[in-house]
Amino acid sequence: MQQWLEHKIYMESIPVYLAGRGRGRGNAGQLQSSLRSPPGVSTKNGTAANESARKEKMNTVSFQNSEKLKRNQHPKGVTLPDCTESRFHDAVSRHQQAAQHHLENVADDFDSSDEEEELNDDEILTSVVKNFSVTSVEMGPTDLGNTEEYIVNSMKSKANVCLVCIETIKRVDPVWSCRRCYCMFHISCIQKWVKDGVYQQILQSDDNTSGENLPWNCPKCRCEYTQSTCPTRYECFCGKEIDPVPDPWLVPHSCGQVCDKPLKPQCGHFCLLLCHPGPCPPCPKTISVTCFCSQSSPQLRRCGSKKWSCGQPCRKRLSCGHHQCKTLCHDGDCPPCPETSIQPCQCGRSTAVRPCADAVWQCTEICGVLLSCGHHTCEKVCHTGPCGNCPRSGKRMCPCKKTVFDLPCTEDVPTCMDTCGKLLKCGKHTCNERCHYGDCGLCREMVRKKCRCGKKEREIQCYKEYLCDTKCTNLRDCANHTCKRKCCDGNCPPCDQLCNKLLSCHNHKCSSRCHKGRCYPCHLTIKIKCSCGGTTITIPCGREKVTKPPKCNKKCRKPPDCHHPTRIPHRCHFGYCPPCRQICDKTLMCGHHCPAICHTAVLTKIQPKVQRVGPWEAQPTPELKLIDHPCPPCQVPTNVTCLGKHETVSVPCSLAQVTSCHRPCGRLLDCTNHACQLECHTIEGAVDEQTAGTNCQKCEEVCSKVRPEGCSHQCLLPCHPGLCPPCTQMIRMRCHCRQLVLHVECDQWTHADDTERQRLQSCHSACPKTLACGHQCKATCHPGPCPSPDRCVEKVNVRCKCKHRKRNFLCNEVQAGYGKVDCDDSCQQLKERLKQEKEEKLKAEAEAARRREEEEIAEFKRKMEPKKRKPRKQKQVVKEAHFLQKYGKFIVAPLLAFVFSVFAYYLLNTS
Repeated sequence: MQQWLEHKIYMESIPVYLAGRGRGRGNAGQLQSSLRSPPGVSTKNGTAANESARKEKMNTVSFQNSEKLKRNQHPKGVTLPDCTESRFHDAVSRHQQAAQHHLENVADDFDSSDEEEELNDDEILTSVVKNFSVTSVEMGPTDLGNTEEYIVNSMKSKANVCLVCIETIKRVDPVWSCRRCYCMFHISCIQKWVKDGVYQQILQSDDNTSGENLPWNCPKCRCEYTQSTCPTRYECFCGKEIDPVPDPWLVPHSCGQVCDKPLKPQCGHFCLLLCHPGPCPPCPKTISVTCFCSQSSPQLRRCGSKKWSCGQPCRKRLSCGHHQCKTLCHDGDCPPCPETSIQPCQCGRSTAVRPCADAVWQCTEICGVLLSCGHHTCEKVCHTGPCGNCPRSGKRMCPCKKTVFDLPCTEDVPTCMDTCGKLLKCGKHTCNERCHYGDCGLCREMVRKKCRCGKKEREIQCYKEYLCDTKCTNLRDCANHTCKRKCCDGNCPPCDQLCNKLLSCHNHKCSSRCHKGRCYPCHLTIKIKCSCGGTTITIPCGREKVTKPPKCNKKCRKPPDCHHPTRIPHRCHFGYCPPCRQICDKTLMCGHHCPAICHTAVLTKIQPKVQRVGPWEAQPTPELKLIDHPCPPCQVPTNVTCLGKHETVSVPCSLAQVTSCHRPCGRLLDCTNHACQLECHTIEGAVDEQTAGTNCQKCEEVCSKVRPEGCSHQCLLPCHPGLCPPCTQMIRMRCHCRQLVLHVECDQWTHADDTERQRLQSCHSACPKTLACGHQCKATCHPGPCPSPDRCVEKVNVRCKCKHRKRNFLCNEVQAGYGKVDCDDSCQQLKERLKQEKEEKLKAEAEAARRREEEEIAEFKRKMEPKKRKPRKQKQVVKEAHFLQKYGKFIVAPLLAFVFSVFAYYLLNTS
């Protein structure tokens, strides 16, 4: 009861300006609102009259607060013990002093009176990490990582800005933070963001999409959320308390309880910090773990960084099974074996020097082993294991799969001569060709098709797609550009142009594709620092011009301009530091100390020397520069040694100056072969009195050391100590077969024996030399004569003497004299037949020659005879007969016959 009473009395005695500290509530918030400028008047560009009025009103309110503080010194109805009353009066006096100090400083800093007061971030941060630090005390101090920056920024005024409304997030505002980027937003702003995003997606979709299934993204990191995760209530960072009560002794928006979230990566431990913003720090628990290679004894390390390396070679057996890993203790699998060895191929015919980690390889030779059928050979490239059965053995089907043939592997499967009948690629028609090998080809059936947009129709082949030339005039999803795609089916593609509109920050342009509505706010942030950089605030991009640098209560950390190690302590500030008032106490060259006031880096006003044209020209503006004034001269005699420490002389202290004695330096250079020939100078970085320093002459001579036997190249390094490195220059040589030019390192060639040199000089290609028999050598590139020229197994055609019969023999048999072919009866008959044909051909040629001669003689006689004159043609007059002459006999004869018949008939009747 007594503790509660003391706490109540203490809270009632708190001044008004401290009652709202850190949360913007109470009379302090009323003071800020009462001192703000009226609507339409900017507090940044206010007049002097408004400034004085605000100061007068602030002093009046502060006087009222002090009077209220005096009245609250003795609450009514409360009797306090003596010790409690003494503590109460001490607290009241301290608060009065703090209030007076605040009233004195607030007049000078009135421009920031509308800002929230800074919290005691050091004590709050200490209380937040108390459990975390106790857990890790055995391992010393721990690193909170980015968590400390998030906690400190949440306690600073104007450090957090909502990226939706671009307004400062106050400590009493309900907020929501993203689970990925931990950026804070106003709950009302993020709810509006979700509703607007769903509305835009529903407008862009063609079908009636339900808004409950549409996702929404974080405005900063674009982390995707479902509609069920849309924030509906204000929770603390750990989610244990709803609507956390503001407390000036806790992190804003925190419940003050232990976070207790599972740490990431999951190790089975939980976060020990109090409810905090940002990610949880690494696990501070200490566990006993061994190194990656498990060769060292276990050590106590923090769970967040439990993986460690002992720095010794790994020595694990590599995948090759022959070597050990030489890499230092590492995480994960060991790297491939870096060693090389001679490895045979899979068939065992060839060998090559290959990496030990890649021992399995194939040569380019075909297997060629006779299969079980006894007719065919294996056509696989270099392989392991059995070759398998002949692929042509067993029952086989014709290409159309309608007929089954049981044929030996030496015969090909014939076609069944039936219609193919396979379904073509169109999926509607079948192949009309006979059973055949290979693809069926394209479907060339004529069908009637509509274009993609459905406006035109045409009869074309089935495999072709019909597209008309009509351009789509619909707007794309951006509602700014037309589709313009030919024969569009209505599903216009999204707009592929960039938005490129200037964002609200006026610094960057929208990099999204062209879209409807307003652009997303600029997701970039800018940090504004104080002069020393110890105090920073993070603001959205675009507010850097209107945001003042943060106030820093830390001491100025600028290094002193003078020679003193430290400055007189003062607060962080911009511009020049105050002049140093300490004693110079600089050690002069003579060894004495300067007794004057510090005269190094004195801020001096310098008037530029500019010749003016006349009195009407303005005076040049003086410049401020830091000038170092020299110390007064010293006259004490002193001994001065030359720069190279060759001789010592006595001179006055003010005139004492280390000079050169003009002798050669003489120190041994780094090459250990020559001495420094520079004039006597200061030696820097020398190990002893004989070795040259870092500023001595650098040996620029060419290395003249004797090269290894067989190497004709000069060392490319300058003059150096020790042995020369191996010669890496390439030697150009021809291979054994003189066909290719090879390049071999000089060091590799000079240190190789005869066998290795033969291998290096070989191009590993087929030998192009021709054997004595005329065939090409089958061996790879080799020195000397080709091996076994009398064992050539090439086939040679041998004919008989008449060239009628021929037979194939091996080349070595022909060379040995076994390959001979004799003539037989068929050769004799062929000779007689050829002779007879030759005689008949000669007779025919003689008869043709005789005929040509007769024809030539007749033609000659014809040409030699005189030409006969042709008779002159006589003109004849042809008289055309008249009608009776042409047709009289045809008319008169029938007429006479008719008359005679009539007369005869008359005579017969009369008699």
